[in-house]
Amino acid sequence: MKPLRHDLDRERAHHDSCRAALARMAEDIDDQVVTGEDTAASGADAEVLGHHLRSRAKSFREMPPGPLFFGRLDREDGQVHHIGRRRIAEHPAAPPLVVDWRAPVARAYYQAGPRDPQGVVRRRRFGWAPGSLGASEDLTALEDEHLAEGGEGAGEAPSSAILAGEIERPRVGPMRDIAATLQPEQDDLVRSGPAESICVQGAPGTGKTAVGLHRAAYLLYTHPQRFRRSGLLVLGPNRTFLSYISEVLPALGETGVRQSTVEDELARHEVRAVDGEAAARVKHDARMAEVLRRALYARVDPAPAGDLTVPDGSYRWRVPAHELAAIVADVREEAPPYATGRERVRARVVRALRLRAERRAGTLGNAWQRRIERARPVKEFVDACWPKVTPEEVLAGVLTDPDAGLPAGGLLTVGERAAIRWEKPPRSYRTARWSAADLVLLDELAGLIERPEGYGHVVVDEAQDLSPMQCRAIARRAGFGSLTVLGDLAQGTTPWAARDWREQLAHLGKPDAETVPLTTGYRVPAAVVELANRLLPELGAAAWAGRSLRAGGEVTVRQVADLAEGVAEAVRAALKEEGSVGVIAADTAVEELAALVLGDGVADGSGDRVSVVPASLAKGLEYDHVIVVEPAAIAAAEPRGLHRLYVVLTRAVSRLDLVHSEPLPPALAAPPVGAPG
Repeated sequence: MKPLRHDLDRERAHHDSCRAALARMAEDIDDQVVTGEDTAASGADAEVLGHHLRSRAKSFREMPPGPLFFGRLDREDGQVHHIGRRRIAEHPAAPPLVVDWRAPVARAYYQAGPRDPQGVVRRRRFGWAPGSLGASEDLTALEDEHLAEGGEGAGEAPSSAILAGEIERPRVGPMRDIAATLQPEQDDLVRSGPAESICVQGAPGTGKTAVGLHRAAYLLYTHPQRFRRSGLLVLGPNRTFLSYISEVLPALGETGVRQSTVEDELARHEVRAVDGEAAARVKHDARMAEVLRRALYARVDPAPAGDLTVPDGSYRWRVPAHELAAIVADVREEAPPYATGRERVRARVVRALRLRAERRAGTLGNAWQRRIERARPVKEFVDACWPKVTPEEVLAGVLTDPDAGLPAGGLLTVGERAAIRWEKPPRSYRTARWSAADLVLLDELAGLIERPEGYGHVVVDEAQDLSPMQCRAIARRAGFGSLTVLGDLAQGTTPWAARDWREQLAHLGKPDAETVPLTTGYRVPAAVVELANRLLPELGAAAWAGRSLRAGGEVTVRQVADLAEGVAEAVRAALKEEGSVGVIAADTAVEELAALVLGDGVADGSGDRVSVVPASLAKGLEYDHVIVVEPAAIAAAEPRGLHRLYVVLTRAVSRLDLVHSEPLPPALAAPPVGAPG
């Protein structure tokens, strides 16, 4: 429906008012920062106030330019709400000119439909010029849906041309937020409660990553004190992926959220060694947790050799060996962290000495207790029965002699113990060269020795690829918080990739978390989804097949005699269309392809639109046009190569080319749906 000119003019005028109000808000916050620095308060209070004001000012400065609202609700009671990425008002007590998309009143924008209008008479969507920086004249279209007159219902395919255009807009640059296009089932997940852990099993293109990031933004908005105090962590599969999603949370008004990889979180040391496949499999196995626990507590002496005698002036206080053994046994039974257990032993030994002293000398003060705690016999006893250790020291012992501390037969087979044994042990654990898997084991030991603080909420993307031991590392960081677990079992590519969410969630410490499937895709068109779904029976994963609400899409198969020339031709053809181009190949072929594709003869000055990506780093990325080079080579490059190929195929937002000289994998060999004639 073509908008009336006066409707557009009124909405543009409202946007001008919003822009002016936002500028005043930014000025007010800057003034508050200056005022706050001069606040006459205690040092701690002034620091807290200053940090809060500076954080608000930073979020305004980092807010990317763009339209200030994307929707509007007209309600039965006459109220009108414009919906945007953050609240805008003339002053704090005034009715908002723009309502934050996370506010309760804004939920109807995503959930209302003819069957359940939720008090909404009209929902209006706004169309902005592509790449708009927020100039009011860039508002070029609007679209009204009168809910009382019929139309789409919640959960049905969107009939909005503006909504469809926003979803299908070319992918150039970092990932965008989807606040304007959230669908009802996505919105339900985003607004889950702060204490609720959820697992999203999402087929490609269903927006699971966006759901996780928007849930993080929602939690920070609805429970700011809770999550700014306890912290919120976003974990991605690699730094390329983190770079891709880095602008989503700032665009939603949230800065200061830690975005990291599991490897970076565990980086106690530089990785200077590489494990063989057999060793890596064993080290990532859940049984290693018990191996390490036994190795650590094997250092505790449960039966002290003799009595403890402590001189105290003219007196000598004695605790018999059987009482000392009982103290150690009681602390072991309580199973505190190792370092806490050591201090409990010390405290109970000192208490036993104090009871004896007070029977003879009466009540003793704290000075006496501190002196006895530092007494050499007490220190020597604690060091002997519950020695102080480091994670590195314990792990070095295990890798030097994996049989140490294990019962007969052990937890690992003879072959597994041989796989992890150091061929040439270092002179000292201080000079050891640690592998990436070793850092996971060191983190396990660090958690056994001293419980980490953790985060209030952790978003974990591509969680199907985590090993049991990596999951345990995340569980420790969310021990008192909640998780948003995102992944797709069909996209599992690591040797230890999960095949079942229930087991993976148990390793993550949330066995009762609900698993919610997202199978309706908005990013990947139907032709691409149907082609990729052909691989699912070969993958052995308990994953639901995806479906796409985007009809069409183009899939082209190019069998060529000269692979380099075939890729060059495909890139030239792709650059004639709008949007980004991703050339994805087996890792070993990427360097040669990059030299070919990014040269002037092929990219022809459009290199900023073209990326050459190794298949191992394609997960989570998306391109308007994807060129998959030699699919059979990708499938053959690793044990779970077909899973990797499934990931690669589903990076395409509009068009997909398969360029090959070798035969295609059998599941893809038939003519694909949607191939141009």
